Amino acid sequence: MDTNKEFDHSREVEIYDDEAEATNWLGPELLFGLCFKYVNAGERILDIGIGTGLSSVLFQKAGLHVFGMDISDDMLEICRKKQITNDLVKHDLMSKPYPYTDNSMDHAICAGVMQFFKDLSPIFREASRILCDNGTFSFVVADRASGENPEILVGHEHTHSDESITMYRHSPEQINLLLEQNGFDLKRQLKFPVQMDREKTKILITRAYVVLKN
Repeated sequence: MDTNKEFDHSREVEIYDDEAEATNWLGPELLFGLCFKYVNAGERILDIGIGTGLSSVLFQKAGLHVFGMDISDDMLEICRKKQITNDLVKHDLMSKPYPYTDNSMDHAICAGVMQFFKDLSPIFREASRILCDNGTFSFVVADRASGENPEILVGHEHTHSDESITMYRHSPEQINLLLEQNGFDLKRQLKFPVQMDREKTKILITRAYVVLKN
């Protein structure tokens, strides 16, 4: 997971996977299922904001070669211990260019990350550059309905720290514009709820997308 500010992951990283399980975070499974028909064993997939590797496990089991980037050393270390990746790189998702050559990946995924960024254009531009033609980009965003506030203040009770953070919703219209600007065709999408805490006191409506580089 990456963020748009220097959020201290060290206090939450050790329980990250446990929290995902306790809050029934199904984003990785849903994303894998939506794009499974497009992937093949032996292909290369880049996990943008790989975190502890939750979104890459199923792709690695399916025989893909996993590459990952994230800004958090702590997250990368946990991911490295799982031995599911071919390579891991520390990199800020807002910093261009990403450390990969043009047309070097067959697929890219980004789950549990985009809600931390107000401006998603750097991620889409770099994904388009790095992907081969007809490569898929599969991602999850916090969904925003018409008239809904794009910003969400997430308090310490959800961050498991002394800090609060701002998260961002992105509407289908915003996403469609980014797809058009960066040469992607929409193939699949699915809206689903995400529990923000173990007590189920806060629900975030999200949307998973699978798009194809044209």
